[in-house]
Amino acid sequence: MTFASLGLIEPLLRTLEALDYQTPTPVQAEAIPAVLKGRDLMAAAQTGTGKTAGFALPLLQRLTLEGPQVAPNSIRALVLVPTRELAEQVQQSFLIYGEHLPLRSYAVYGGVSINPQMMRLRKGIDVLVATPGRLLDLYRQNAVKFAQLQTLILDEADRMLDLGFSRELDDLFAALPSRRQTLLFSATFSEAIRQMAGELLRDPLLIEVSPRNAAAKSVRQWLVTVDKKRKAELFLHLLRKNRWGQVLVFAKTRKGVDELEGELQRNGFSADAIHGDKPQPTRLRALQRFKDGEVQILVATDVAARGLDIDDLPLVVNFDLPIVAEDYVHRIGRTGRAGASGEALSLVCADEVQLLAAIEVLTRQTLKRVDEAGFEPDHRVPATDASGQVLKKPKKPKQKKDPGPGGKVHLGRWFDNDEKPAAKAVRKAPAFGKGPAKGSKPKKP
Repeated sequence: MTFASLGLIEPLLRTLEALDYQTPTPVQAEAIPAVLKGRDLMAAAQTGTGKTAGFALPLLQRLTLEGPQVAPNSIRALVLVPTRELAEQVQQSFLIYGEHLPLRSYAVYGGVSINPQMMRLRKGIDVLVATPGRLLDLYRQNAVKFAQLQTLILDEADRMLDLGFSRELDDLFAALPSRRQTLLFSATFSEAIRQMAGELLRDPLLIEVSPRNAAAKSVRQWLVTVDKKRKAELFLHLLRKNRWGQVLVFAKTRKGVDELEGELQRNGFSADAIHGDKPQPTRLRALQRFKDGEVQILVATDVAARGLDIDDLPLVVNFDLPIVAEDYVHRIGRTGRAGASGEALSLVCADEVQLLAAIEVLTRQTLKRVDEAGFEPDHRVPATDASGQVLKKPKKPKQKKDPGPGGKVHLGRWFDNDEKPAAKAVRKAPAFGKGPAKGSKPKKP
């Protein structure tokens, strides 16, 4: 199968040839013809399978061949995404694929000034990529209008719900024209997403090109158990021992990201960080430095789990396990992309065992455990498996205490045998004038 056989026009085929895109991926092979026919679509595809091209290519073709010219402050297609990083990535894809087409695309998101975005929208935009909160702000200020909207695309819709965008989405859906094409793309589909799809989509074509919530088979996954307080020490040890090249590291909190970044830099490693407290230009600069190979280690929170598209990234490290099991799939999906192989290592401590069990149930596999000499944890991580069971640690048998020399036994203090306190406490007599002791009967006069 070729892209030409899917019905794409010559300008798009020329671009794909320049990009050396030779054969459509499974999701592209199914999605492109359906989108060209105007069908609604619900596509589940794991990250790295080319789903962005699966909707961007046919959408660009339809906008080129159909519909009127876009009016001021109007848009013809809307792509909703959960994060700023993903908005930038999707927008870049539209720019690349639409190089030879007379269309305008733009991305809007929070964390930056809204005024330049309002100025760009005045001339009208064919394809707008947006995060829900910023788009709603623009709509309420009449900076964007939806009367000309032909196609709505929800990319990573499950993540938008995870991040608490459900109210913004409801407000936006109410403002959009009911007659439109709707495409819902995601790596995973929760029941909430399926319910939303039932309300938004009309007779959709369902595409599932991989097992539900499965991790990429091209990624080798394993874990090392360690005490929580020694995670940074272990990570530094593994960096030196294995002489790793570029590494993307995920930590649970913004504070944890900053602390790990500082520890790496103090030990002579080039490291940078991305999290929600950093300004957008700083985050984009850090990502670009990592892509260009200027930085060896990029430490991030889950804000970077989706939307990071890095060529030939060999290794992802889960310094902390994610609280939401589905985020594990997206984290490790940053490596092993487009058919390449990759590795994913998790550093797991005892209080993360339930998170580990949830991940193994989701991915339907038990992660291989590898011990690292010198870092065996004092607090053992109980065994888990893909059934979700956590196998409790066997209780250690109680050891009899040695009474020691001189016939002494330990009862909180040392006593000689003839000094052991009585087994029963002596009841205290009531104090004079305080009445009878509690529970005693008063004497008859």
